[in-house]
Amino acid sequence: MRASEIRELLKLVEKSNIISLAGGLPAPELLPVRELTDIVRGVVDSYGWRVLQYSPTKGVSIFLEALKEFMKSHNVHLGPEDDVIATTGSQEAIYLLARVLLDPGDIVVIEEPSYLTAIQVFRQYGVKFVAIPIDDEGMITEKLEEELKRLRREGRTPKLVYTMPSCHNPAGVTMSYERRKHLLELAESYDLLVIEDDPYSYIAFKPIGAPPLKSMDDSGRVIYVSTFSKILSPGLRLGWVAASKQLISKLEVAKQAVDLHTSTLSQYIAAEALKRGIVDEIIEKAKRVYEAKCKAMLNALETYMPEGVRWTKPVGGLFVWSWLPKGISSRRLLEVALRKGVAFVPGDAFYPCGGGENTMRLNYSFPSIEEIWEGVKRLGDAVKELL
Repeated sequence: MRASEIRELLKLVEKSNIISLAGGLPAPELLPVRELTDIVRGVVDSYGWRVLQYSPTKGVSIFLEALKEFMKSHNVHLGPEDDVIATTGSQEAIYLLARVLLDPGDIVVIEEPSYLTAIQVFRQYGVKFVAIPIDDEGMITEKLEEELKRLRREGRTPKLVYTMPSCHNPAGVTMSYERRKHLLELAESYDLLVIEDDPYSYIAFKPIGAPPLKSMDDSGRVIYVSTFSKILSPGLRLGWVAASKQLISKLEVAKQAVDLHTSTLSQYIAAEALKRGIVDEIIEKAKRVYEAKCKAMLNALETYMPEGVRWTKPVGGLFVWSWLPKGISSRRLLEVALRKGVAFVPGDAFYPCGGGENTMRLNYSFPSIEEIWEGVKRLGDAVKELL
């Protein structure tokens, strides 16, 4: 077990006046404090003791039905054999999937770089990673096909593919329609499951150009994971999995041994927020807020970064991914940056098989636009100091 480098870094930043470009926190101005205060009063008045009681492991029916309608309205289509389960954030969803599907020594195909905490979870289950590089169009599925052919020649078969195709964390890129189609064709040919982790497509501020993998899947191979952390409140700790009824029943059994069920109160709150249209209001506001903040970061990078530094240009999500000139370690840069009063996450933490020493993840969702400009200026000064 290893501590999350992001969580450890946030502990440091919290106790200082450092501008944080490190975490993945939603913009404070998007958190619906007044609306949720009203909803809490309303659901307690309406449902009484039920919102404070134990509830079914799979989830409260009023929430699950509202969730299915929400997914449908956002082009996430479930098959006739699919079901959903409420989880304590999408993090528990990934944990439960690993617990149900993986044995020590199983092969997991994962993007490089990839979501840090998914790497943590899979690593705890003793898997072997096959890392597939990404570019501006997401996972390079031609490389995936090469790796699958190599593994087949060796008599080995991966258990599953983990991907974040839309508004990737940490890289900020989005998988093209053609590559999504190719990925599903490969999953069919090699009999693979695909975990689609999708926390950010709802708040994409530019067209993604492709539906979710779940909506393109005709074989029931895609396991869809998402969360309310970015579209309502991370403090509710509420996520979900949409997959075959058979898999959902196994996740339900596994969850009983972890936390019995996800917070009953959180599910009632989310159900009411969906019913009142508050979630969709937050989504529309988030698109405007994050587009402005992302634009500020990209302009600040263009203004303050020296020649040789490059970065992605996201269509959504919360992050910009950056490459430093060869020979500059982002960990060494972090030491200098902290002294100048700015923090970011070194990119090598997101590489499951090593590498990425000259990369970094920058967050634009939490800081104000003024802090973004000042933070990037300080970071640019730190880079120049190391050149």
